[in-house]
Amino acid sequence: MTRKVKSGILNGKSITEFRELGLLIFIIILSVSVQLRNPEFLTLENINDMLTNTAILSILSVGMMMIIITRGIDLSIGSSLALAGMISALAVSKYQNLSPFVAILIGVAVGLACGVINGLLISKGGVFPIITTLGMMNAYRGLTYIISGGRWVSAHQMPASFKAIATGKILGINNLVFIAVIVYVVFYYFINYTRTGRKIYAVGSNPESAKVSGINNERILFMVYTIMGALAGLAGVMWVSKFASAQGDTASGYEMNVIAACVLGGVSIDGGSGKVSGVVLGSLLFGMLENALPMINVSPFWQKALQGVIILVAVIVNVLVKRSVDRKNLMGRKI
Repeated sequence: MTRKVKSGILNGKSITEFRELGLLIFIIILSVSVQLRNPEFLTLENINDMLTNTAILSILSVGMMMIIITRGIDLSIGSSLALAGMISALAVSKYQNLSPFVAILIGVAVGLACGVINGLLISKGGVFPIITTLGMMNAYRGLTYIISGGRWVSAHQMPASFKAIATGKILGINNLVFIAVIVYVVFYYFINYTRTGRKIYAVGSNPESAKVSGINNERILFMVYTIMGALAGLAGVMWVSKFASAQGDTASGYEMNVIAACVLGGVSIDGGSGKVSGVVLGSLLFGMLENALPMINVSPFWQKALQGVIILVAVIVNVLVKRSVDRKNLMGRKI
């Protein structure tokens, strides 16, 4: 029996790894295909642009991955990002000598507060995640307009030190990419090598069993939504610095891109499975699609249609792979 169970687990593991390898191969094939159509695609300048543009998406995707693993969803991250970015932009526009590090802390604190509210409503209040975050999405967006008075903060109102958050470099790497890499490393370790990380998967795989085994499900749910809020706050500062503009409608609808990147990266919408490496690849593919399709002169209308088709295919593959893994695991059990 032990041998069969191990065999089932190994088969499941190999399929999951193959799925990520397949995603990587798809990215390579897409890169070569676009390069043949437009030689400017794989230039260092364009690759740097793609990585910079993908940094914010991938940071948010890591947080969303943990939420989806617990069978949840967060539709408010675009609004949280806008609120955090707006407050940071207003702060640096009023206090021109404010340190960029303090501006980042302000953004993270605002996002953290948004995440705490979401987490409390979901974990303590027992409100469904989709209902909670849908409502707070509008609340945070409205608060952004109220605080800004409907006005926007433009580039000339921001000090050069704040805009340098997005344009500067550390060890020759763009700051946004550098921050994203740090987030990947930290959460890769957190998810894979800590007890709390394993508890997140346990809550998403089987909430009842997790509770019986002594895991505090409410605490885990509160934690993942709080982390998501903090990451949205960080992304808000990065976004405002990158575009040198803070507006009430900043990142409107962006949460759909984040969810799509997670799905592309193999995060199961049923909860319980997902990897940081997969999310990074999913974000990279999503960023490539947004960069590559205009470069090969695909109509903006067709761009959205093609992205939708690819996401749909990814979801179907996700479901088929999960069924295959479940079937193989069941076959390894002795009934």
